[in-house]
Formats: sequence, C-alpha cells, structure tokens
Amino acid sequence: MDSIYQSIEILSKEKGIDPQIVLDAVKDAMLIAARKHFRTTENYDAVFERTGGIKLFSVKTVVETVADAGIEITLAEARRIDPKVEIGGEVRIQRPTDALGRISAQTAKQVIFQKVREAERDTIYREYADRMGELVNTTIKRVEGLDLVVDLGKTEARLPKREQSRLENYSVGDRVRCVLRVVDKSAKGPGVVVSRADAELVKRLFEQEVPEIYDGTVVIRGCAREAGERTKIAVSSRDRDVDSVGACVGMKGMRVQSIIRELRGEKIDIIEFSDDPVVFATHALSPAKISKVNVLDAVDRHMEVIVDDSQLSLAIGKRGQNVRLAAKLLGWKIDIKSEEEKRQEAQNALTTFSMGAPIATLIEFGLADSTVDALVKAGIGSIEKLGGMTPEDLESVPGIDGYAVGKIQQAINGYYGQDYAPTEPEDGSEAGVEVDSANDEPADVAEAVEAQSEAMPETSDTMVESAE
Repeated sequence: MDSIYQSIEILSKEKGIDPQIVLDAVKDAMLIAARKHFRTTENYDAVFERTGGIKLFSVKTVVETVADAGIEITLAEARRIDPKVEIGGEVRIQRPTDALGRISAQTAKQVIFQKVREAERDTIYREYADRMGELVNTTIKRVEGLDLVVDLGKTEARLPKREQSRLENYSVGDRVRCVLRVVDKSAKGPGVVVSRADAELVKRLFEQEVPEIYDGTVVIRGCAREAGERTKIAVSSRDRDVDSVGACVGMKGMRVQSIIRELRGEKIDIIEFSDDPVVFATHALSPAKISKVNVLDAVDRHMEVIVDDSQLSLAIGKRGQNVRLAAKLLGWKIDIKSEEEKRQEAQNALTTFSMGAPIATLIEFGLADSTVDALVKAGIGSIEKLGGMTPEDLESVPGIDGYAVGKIQQAINGYYGQDYAPTEPEDGSEAGVEVDSANDEPADVAEAVEAQSEAMPETSDTMVESAE
C-alpha cells in the first residue's frame, strides 16, 4: 500500500486524467472490497496518508442505546477510543487492510479500472468533441478484423471498414491522414472514429495545398464524394482577378496532383460554382457537354438535362456515378435524356394528341379537373381512347372511383350527343324534321328533288326519237 500513491500518479500521467479522479476511484474500490470481505452493515471510510499509504476505518455513531451494532456504539465504548466524543458524535475504528483477501483485491482492481476508463472517456470527449472534421495525423496501431485502430497520440481511434477507401491498403506502422468523424462518449473502447472516406477529408486537403482557400480568397461551396472512385468539388472566388478552378489545379496541375496522390489515385473534378442552378448543373455534369437544361419544378428542385446522343453515356457516367455525384453536389433531382429520346417523347405526345380530341374537352361537359388530371397521368389523353374503356378499366386507374366513372360516362354522352341532340318543334310535328303542309313530304326532301330536277338538262325531241 505504501507505493499506491506513486502508482496513481503514473497512471494519471499515462491516461491524461486528473490524479484526484484516480484517488477517488481507489477509495471507492477499497470500500467495496471491505464490505464484501467483512460482510457487515458498517459504514466504511478510506483515507490516504501523506506517506502514500491508505487506511480503512469503520465509522459508528455514538448513541445511548444501541439498536444496530454495525453502525452504532455506546458512549462508554466510544470514549475508550475518543475521550472527548459526545452523544450524537462519530468515532472511527481502524480496520486492517491486510485482511482483504485476493478476491477483494481483484474486485478493487476492477472498480479502479472502470473508474479510470470512465474518466479517460470523459477527458477524450472534452478534447475532441469540438474538433469534428479536423485533419489529424495518425499511425496504424493494430488490425481488428476489418477495422483498424490508429494512434492519435493521447488516445486511440477506430478507422472502420466503411470509412476506408477501397483503393487503400494499410499495414501496422503506416502513417495516414484522417478526419475526425465521430466522438462517442458512451462507446466501449476507443470513443473516437476517424475517416478516410468522408468528403471533409478532401476539403481539408485542399485547404492545406491551396493557399487561396486557406486565406479565404477561394471558397469551397460543396463537395460530393464516392471514396476510391471520384470526387466533385465546387469552388468560387471572392476576387474577380483570381480563377478559383485554376488556383485549385495549380501550375501544371501540381496542387491537385498532390491531393490525388494522397487519395491513392482517386479522380477529382474541380467545378466552378454558380448561383444559377442551370449554369451550375452544366458545370457539375462535366466532362459531358450539355445541350439544354429545363427546370421542371423549382420548389421540389427537379430538373431535366438534354444531351447529345453521343454524350449520354459520358453524362451518366460509369454505373450512373457522374450524374449521381452532380445531383448530390447540386441538391437537385436530375433526369438526363438524349436528344433522340426527347424527340421521341414529343412525337409520341403529338401522336396521342392527333388520335382524337383531347380529354380536357370533357371539362366543358361537367368532368372535374382532378378526374382529367388522373386520366392524363394514366396515359389516357384522348376522348376516343377513354370511350373505348370499360367501367372496370376506369376503376383500375389511380384516383378514379365508381362515382368518377359515372361522371365520365355522362361527360362522354354529352360530348357525342352535342351534334345529334333532337330539337322540339313548335307545331308538334316530329322533332328534327320540317314538314311541308302542301304535299305532306318533308321540306328538305322536296327541296332536294326539285333542285335535282332543275339541275337535269331538258330532253329534246331528237333525243326522244333516237331513243324510240
């Protein structure tokens, strides 16, 4: 026990924690071990001496009549230990620490280690919690399965498999630069997680390699990365005389090549940022050449990009990587189509329109706008196509129920009956037919016969004779 204080000082320096925390942990461990060993209800207290030793005391309250011998003592017995004690006071009875057995010592050791780990975790959290995204130099300390444990100097950190680049392989002793990803106070083992796959790593590397970024002349406006494959980084300049892209590339590409070497050959696209999403999209989809950009929905941030047929595969990229990174960089949903696909869509729309009257015409015959929208979304664009569908077909369309089917039938009947609806005559005759009162024949028929007779040429006698 004499050297315990020195051991506490050494442990505190190694773990970087306050020695008082370790002293309190040792005291708690001694008390727990004493209760387990003596198996009494006594109240214990541990005290460190100046010489470095530790003493264990049983604390009892002075009472007139003892109800619990474990925590109480009579005045007469108490004054044998402390002559000045009075009723209600406390006396301290020293207990031998040598009596604590091996099991109790082991229990004390576990408690001390637990307290030290908790203190160490708190210290690590306070030191690294405000340093998220910071670039740190680490050394591979050991391999644990697919994960790596790296040395940060004061503590260890974990480099999980998901935070590693697929292009990189490491061995124990290798020095690598990482960014601080997470500091977990409640984690078991190392509470710090570092990353080589996060986009923040690329940003920090550019800040180190490009002085214009470090001093704020050039600003990184966004970064999208798929570790081990490709990175797109958008930059802008606060000085009109400074080319943001050129500053990041460097003379003969020296600056960006240095970062590419650090990332083991990962491709990097440096893009000029623009507040106009159309212009920004054109830059972000490089190296493909964009023909046209249509903003479909500014609120939901949805756009359509048209490219030449020969540029379609380049714009999409390998396994959709180029457009995926561009969409992540912009924060917009991007639909890429070739000019041929766009022409085909326009032709199909024109064909659908030319097949018959547009379905929106039925609005004039009482059909609701919401029903028309549901039919159009289902690809039913003409009245002729709608008229050929059965009620069962209509009810299978999303947004169309039995009530809507009835309204559709009424509107269709109204549309087809508009040119054939009979009119009621004033004289009570058959509707739609005008009767000539002189010969009781329909006026239109009589007029037609008379017109035909007048149109025929007069028959000459010569023609009659020839006929005979």
